[in-house]
Amino acid sequence: QLQLVESGGGLVQPGDSLRLSCTTPGFSLVDFSVAWFRQAPGKEREGVSFINSAGDRTMYSDSVKGRFTTSRDIAKNTVYLQMGSLKPEDTAVYSCAALYSGSGWYPNFRETFDYWGQGIQVTVSS
Repeated sequence: QLQLVESGGGLVQPGDSLRLSCTTPGFSLVDFSVAWFRQAPGKEREGVSFINSAGDRTMYSDSVKGRFTTSRDIAKNTVYLQMGSLKPEDTAVYSCAALYSGSGWYPNFRETFDYWGQGIQVTVSS
């Protein structure tokens, strides 16, 4: 069973940066596209970023475009979400999700993702 594990969350101040990591101990993400989602209390889950299996195509929600960057290190079997210029409204539980895609490009947050992580808290507050 493929299990996604997020790390790197925490409490930061507005304007700070933070990097989240998503990995799968014991399994390979090589054929999976990976998305980051977030959910704030009382709000619907929101797709944040999407990266294809090769790591050469990405997509972002308008709310984070220009501030967040997703990337992947295939050798380390890890996908990252580098978050910059953080705002209080970025406070949420962030989760990564994997979609079996092979070499395809299916940048759609409404896809039925195959695997999900447990989520990790990111709090932006002064």
